[in-house]
Formats: sequence, C-alpha cells, structure tokens
Amino acid sequence: MSKNKLWLLRPIDDNAGPWDPWYDKAFGFVVVAPSEGEARAVTRDEAGDEVRDGPDDANPWEDPKLTTCDELTAGNESAHIVMRDFAAA
Repeated sequence: MSKNKLWLLRPIDDNAGPWDPWYDKAFGFVVVAPSEGEARAVTRDEAGDEVRDGPDDANPWEDPKLTTCDELTAGNESAHIVMRDFAAA
C-alpha cells in the first residue's frame, strides 16, 4: 500500500483558458493522495466551472500543460504561506 503524500495543485496561467473569466472557478487544491495522478483525478468533483468551460468537460487539473501538481514537504525552508487563494471583484 502506498503512503499518502500532500500535493499542491495550481493553474499555470490563472488568467487564461478555463480560468477566464475568473468567477465560479477553483484556483488551487491541496490534496492527500499516494500519487500525482490520483491527486489530479480527485479534483473533478470539487472543481468549479473551469471544468465545464473547457473543451468536452475536460478536467484542466489533470492536464500538466494547464496546471502544476507539486508534492509538499516540510523542508528546512523559512516560514512561508503554502497557499492563499484570494480573488477580489
């Protein structure tokens, strides 16, 4: 059995493609999963209109050309914010 990891998923360009216009969209996920593929796949049920506005209801969270998926680790870095997802109208 694989050990779960923590993954941070973000759009590569959150002003284009499925994220334009910006409203009713998800702009990031922190996911617990054993692999990058599984982390990307579980986003479908929690995604916003970025899925519905894409071609053929494709999930952009599963596309490495549109989104990043980085494993989060607690290294020796200084204190920092992992994710702040904020949008103002």
